Amino acid sequence: MTQVLLVDDDAELTAMLVQYLAHEGFAAEVAHDGEDGVARALSGRFAIVVLDVMMPRLSGIDALRRIRATSRVPVLMLTARGDDIDRISGLNLGADDYVPKPCTPGELVARLRAILRRASGTGAAGAGGPVQAGPLVLWTSSRSATWQGTPLELTGTEFSLVEILARHAGRLVSKEEISQQAFGRPLARFDRRIDVHISSIRQKLGQRPDGQPWIVSVRGMGYQLLTD
Repeated sequence: MTQVLLVDDDAELTAMLVQYLAHEGFAAEVAHDGEDGVARALSGRFAIVVLDVMMPRLSGIDALRRIRATSRVPVLMLTARGDDIDRISGLNLGADDYVPKPCTPGELVARLRAILRRASGTGAAGAGGPVQAGPLVLWTSSRSATWQGTPLELTGTEFSLVEILARHAGRLVSKEEISQQAFGRPLARFDRRIDVHISSIRQKLGQRPDGQPWIVSVRGMGYQLLTD
């Protein structure tokens, strides 16, 4: 069974989720505060972490910051509905996706499976490798990448987005197309997941010699990866 860590101080909710996840093929453990959650997340025993933003001792945002300092374990954030600040902060720090609370157990499981598919490469745009686009080289089998000959550290979601752009390097890829390929769902109105992930990737790639980003955007339409 896939090992899942639930980090949430709501004892009633986590007890219900543990039972539901067990029926869906997941073995879940619970941490009820951020400090304990970080320690367990860094143990290497879990395939994915579900991390609530609002927790005692250490907030979900601070917990995520500590996790991402040393680990690339996939993280799904639980955020208050309508709280864009927490969502954007989480994505900027390397969260793979978020679910607004309250959410149904079925939606949570669907998001978990989508993230795990991206992390394993089974939901990628194609198989095999390497994929090369200018100074970018991707090995899809190992989900690893280099940029200008140097290892490029990407989260599972970032790798999926980069792979989509690399396979269409030099042309504009619509946000709708990216959402369907990377997340397996239509682009929702006001959804900024893609924009925030792309912003993080841009920082990791740095600037072109002319001072412009390697990933350019057409407002409201999509993104394009440049190769020279």
